[in-house]
Amino acid sequence: MWAFWSNKWAQIEWDMSLTQGICLMFLALWIYAIWPKEELVQLRRDKHLQLRLLLTLVGINALWSLNASIQTGLHLHFLGIVTCMLMFGWRLATLMLLLPSAFFSLFVLKQPADFGAFSLFAMAAPLFLCFILYSRSYHLFPKHIFVFIFVGGFINAGLSTVFHQLSWAMWLWSAADYDWNVLVDDYLILIPLLAFPEALLNGMAVTLLVVYQPQWLFDYSDREYLWRK
Repeated sequence: MWAFWSNKWAQIEWDMSLTQGICLMFLALWIYAIWPKEELVQLRRDKHLQLRLLLTLVGINALWSLNASIQTGLHLHFLGIVTCMLMFGWRLATLMLLLPSAFFSLFVLKQPADFGAFSLFAMAAPLFLCFILYSRSYHLFPKHIFVFIFVGGFINAGLSTVFHQLSWAMWLWSAADYDWNVLVDDYLILIPLLAFPEALLNGMAVTLLVVYQPQWLFDYSDREYLWRK
């Protein structure tokens, strides 16, 4: 066991480039700008919410660890960020997902310096875009439980994979000297293969929450989606 972890630790690259440092700074500014003050106050007061958040973090960390790396930097795994957003709100979800992002950067990417870039481009930006789509669907479509599950959960989760892989590919192309043709042929072409399972996984999770534990969802209400006339 000691030899296994020693070997893992030896594979980690600790150097940080100027670009990676700038990304880390922008990530800190983004977290400062969206700091979920009210959600954190509620989290401190609610022991059950703390337990749900902890269990969700363990699940997300396990989900991201099931990674099918094509080559260094090109990762393929399910995200689950839309379910986190619907459970905890996008601000608190962004903050809590920094922990799996740090674990992923350290033990999967094996480049801790990529924590800022990965958190910013592959997690925070896709999550914010998913929140925008969810917010627009709330205002544009009827308040119906099918809309909440199918649009807010299923479709939004599928698009989260598109946002995630496109933003990470743009980062690798612009800052890590990856050839764009390689990114398209070996990474972006796999988006359709991941988008539907991601949508199905999150759609099923949201459906189970709506049916069995609707109080666990951040802004869902039976009165609005089921009893509204």
